Amino acid sequence: MAAPARKILLIDDDRMQFRLTQAHFKNFRRERYELDWAATYEEGLEKLLHGTHVACLLDYRLGERDGLQLIHEAAARGCRTPIVFLTAETAERVDIEAMNAGALDYLVKGEITPRMIERSLRYALKLGETLEALRRLATRDQLTGLLNRREFERILPDEEERARRFGHPLALVMFDIDHFKLVNDTHGHPAGDIALREVARRVAAEVRTVDRVVRFGGEELVLILVQTDRPGALWVARRVCAMVARKPIGVSESLALHVTVSAGVGVFPDDADSGLALLNAADKALYAAKARGRNRAVAFTEL
Repeated sequence: MAAPARKILLIDDDRMQFRLTQAHFKNFRRERYELDWAATYEEGLEKLLHGTHVACLLDYRLGERDGLQLIHEAAARGCRTPIVFLTAETAERVDIEAMNAGALDYLVKGEITPRMIERSLRYALKLGETLEALRRLATRDQLTGLLNRREFERILPDEEERARRFGHPLALVMFDIDHFKLVNDTHGHPAGDIALREVARRVAAEVRTVDRVVRFGGEELVLILVQTDRPGALWVARRVCAMVARKPIGVSESLALHVTVSAGVGVFPDDADSGLALLNAADKALYAAKARGRNRAVAFTEL
């Protein structure tokens, strides 16, 4: 059974360009794609952000706005879809602006052939995969797959500013695996790695897609909970503690570890007036949770 055709989005306000591109697609030699079309800036942005297309062909001119604006707006909203820029202009300035904005290739409409557009899409997809792999290496922890501390330090000021601007609460929950050093000392670091990966998986499974889960360092994990007040953050923290403790973690056929976590909760702006102060508040609450017997969540206001 043949694999389904991958979807390519064309954003262009010219219906004739859509029909011409369809004809080009039918003459591809190696690849099989399905062409989708958006005729306006707004429709194109919505479809691009939906994430169902493997690549996008984007026209330079889109009514009163242009494709450069669309690339910037899509990137600011987290879009990583590879984009090939289309324009009727041949000026080098447009080429440079498109690449600086984030386009992965550039085609002049009057020069496009089926072979050229097929090659361009293949190149953009391959380069997009490479860039995504590099982005993941730069932002993800290798052991757990969670966001790393460097990415946390980039994200937190942005979320603080967003919470401040819109008047929404922002919560941090800091987790620490209880007696993790004993796990490593008794069963070895490979067993500790397995336990840490499974705890990370269980923690990540308990949060919304809009929240962030970070490996802060060692056996410490942090949740960034957007638009979440203290009761909501405590509820998440206690649920995570319960889910981690509920089932032993199998590290080998003969060994299952009973693992628990402690959690500290801080909330902006009630507990702190900055992101750094919020992190310190959650950290102090975490130490209180450990001092009070572990396997529990404590809020900064409970100190």
